[in-house]
Amino acid sequence: MKILFTWRRTLLGLAAAGLITQVSAFSFGGAEDAVKLPPPALDESTQAHSETAVFAGGCFWGVQGVFQHVKGVKNAVSGYAGGAANTAQYERVSDGNTGHAESVEVTFDPSQVSYGTLLQIYFSVAHNPTELNRQGPDSGTQYRSAIFIKSPEQQRVAQAYITQLDAAHAFDKPIVTKLESFNGFYPAEEEHQDFLTEHPTYPYIVINDLPKVAQLKQLYPQRYSEQPVLVKAQM
Repeated sequence: MKILFTWRRTLLGLAAAGLITQVSAFSFGGAEDAVKLPPPALDESTQAHSETAVFAGGCFWGVQGVFQHVKGVKNAVSGYAGGAANTAQYERVSDGNTGHAESVEVTFDPSQVSYGTLLQIYFSVAHNPTELNRQGPDSGTQYRSAIFIKSPEQQRVAQAYITQLDAAHAFDKPIVTKLESFNGFYPAEEEHQDFLTEHPTYPYIVINDLPKVAQLKQLYPQRYSEQPVLVKAQM
C-alpha cells in the first residue's frame, strides 16, 4: 500500500538516524503464527554443493532474516523477482504494478540443507502461505506468496510439498503460494540488505520479523544458526 510504503520509508530514515530505539506508537501489524510442519516426503537428490532458490513471502526484511539464520545457507539476498529489470527499484515495486514481488535469493549447500528443508522453513516460519497478495500489515501483489522455480527438480519438489501440506490440512485455509517461472532476480538497494540484523529495535522488525527468527530457533533448533550469514560481509 502506498501509505504503508510512505510510513516504512519515513521509519527507515529515522532508524538510520538513530532516532528509533524501541517499539513505539509507530509500530503496526503483528507477527504471523508459525506452524510446525512435517518435512517434505519428496526432496531433491543432488551431489551439488551450491544451489540457489528464490522465495517471495511478504516484506523481504523478515524472509531474508529467517534464511540468514539457517545452517547450510551461504547467502540470502533481498531483491525483486517476477518483473523487468528496469522496474526493479523499491519505489517502483512498492506501487504494486511492476509484476515484481519482494523476494529473497537463497544460496545454499544441499549437502548441509536440502531444498525441501528450505521449503519447510519457508512455509512454516518465514511467512503465512494462506494469505493472498498480502502478509501481515502489507498488501499488494508485491507481497504475494510465490516460489520462483529455477529447475524442473525444484518444480517437482515444491509442487509435491504443497500437495502434501494441503492434503494433510496443515493450515486452516488452502495454500495460495504460486510456483512462478524464474526470469531474473535483481538485488535490492544496499539499505535493505541485512536490515533485520542492523535494525533489531526498528518497530516493524520487532513486531513482525524478530518473532520469526525466534520461531525458527524454537521449532527447528537443529537447523538454526545463531550467527547470521550477512550480505554486506561478503561484499
